[in-house]
Amino acid sequence: MAAQTQNTRIFVVEDDPIYQRMIKYLMEFNPDHEVHVFSTGQECLQQLDKQPNIISLDYSLPDMTGEEVLRKIKAANQDIHVLILSGQQDIATAVKLLKNGAFDYITKDSETKDRLLNAIRHIKDQKNLKEEVNMLREELEIKYEFGNSVIGNSSVMQPVFRMMKKAAQSNITVSLYGATGTGKEVVAKSIHFNSPRQKGPFIPVNMGAIPRELVESELFGHEKGAFTGAIARKKGHFELANGGTLFLDEVAEMDLSTQTKLLRALQEREIIRVGGEKPIPFDTRIIIATHKDLGAEVRKGRFREDLYYRLLGLNIKLPLLMERGNDILLLAQAFLDRFTTQNGMGKMSIAKSAKNKLMEYSYPGNVREIKAIMELAAVLANDQIIHEEDIQFNSIQREAGFLTQELTLEGYKNLIIKSFLDKYNDDVMLVAKKLDIGKSTIYRMLKEERVQAN
Repeated sequence: MAAQTQNTRIFVVEDDPIYQRMIKYLMEFNPDHEVHVFSTGQECLQQLDKQPNIISLDYSLPDMTGEEVLRKIKAANQDIHVLILSGQQDIATAVKLLKNGAFDYITKDSETKDRLLNAIRHIKDQKNLKEEVNMLREELEIKYEFGNSVIGNSSVMQPVFRMMKKAAQSNITVSLYGATGTGKEVVAKSIHFNSPRQKGPFIPVNMGAIPRELVESELFGHEKGAFTGAIARKKGHFELANGGTLFLDEVAEMDLSTQTKLLRALQEREIIRVGGEKPIPFDTRIIIATHKDLGAEVRKGRFREDLYYRLLGLNIKLPLLMERGNDILLLAQAFLDRFTTQNGMGKMSIAKSAKNKLMEYSYPGNVREIKAIMELAAVLANDQIIHEEDIQFNSIQREAGFLTQELTLEGYKNLIIKSFLDKYNDDVMLVAKKLDIGKSTIYRMLKEERVQAN
């Protein structure tokens, strides 16, 4: 996204009439430039309240030196870019002025015009880049506000929101637990972008996706020549996340050797690159995530107990999507709106029959799955309404996720009924016979979920 163009206010401070006219003409050739000219340093300093962006400053003025004017300009406003123009090619003076804050030192000769225009172009490019970065950062902060990033208002999500807000108010380590697809990384990003570290980097690392022999290098970095293929020094994720947040996803996939090294880093708040000797301190907030029960992993000897307690911190458990009731429809519409906007498809709505179908499904893939379902539905739809036949479920995912979910007995019962209804095309009488239950049980479950859908 390009930053919005604004006029650039330029002061020309020059006592030589010929150079003053030349620079003024050169600057005004660009209609986006607003140019003001002065013959003395004092005249320029008296007008700094007009907040110039750039000042072209002659080094030899009748009332004071360019160095004096530069010092007073920078004392008044560090953000003003000052270009020093001088009739003398004095390297020592140029170096001194640049150290004191001048953007460039330009000698008055046949190349003055080109160097002046190039310097102004570089200043404007830097300004536009800075504005774009700030704009993107603001968009990220808005995107990951708690109300925008984690969608839902169900009762099971209220404790999650409360814990997220508490986590954002401190640097405590956060551990996120939940099945695959429940939105752990989105929650981690929301905590980061609502915390005092929001201006720092957010570095996500999937521990299960890194080959075992590369884990240490990825986390802690390496020195040149540390191993075959290490042709240059490389910073690890801990260093890259300095001042921000390091998100370690699927942390239970680390082997015991890596766990030992991670524990040491967290205890000492410093890392040592592979092949290095010098400890490097870091200031990084840690958020971890896993779909496994770390306590159970400790009891089985697959996860270090001391590291477990070091990482535990503030514990947030994310519920399964099928436990979130009407959040299913909120998420469905949100993902549909996002997809249609990105693809220029126009606003689309969801028919009541399609809503009912969405509410009757078990979502083994959780939030990630409903996102895929709604994107496919938008493509399959023949008009601006998502109909029941546009909602397509993946039966392989459904069956694969059945036994891996942690549900209440009532939840499993409803899941089994929904599975049989899907299998037998919503034939309630046949499903009641197959499961040896009363058809009223099935109707009661469907009625409760339809009430939620409305």
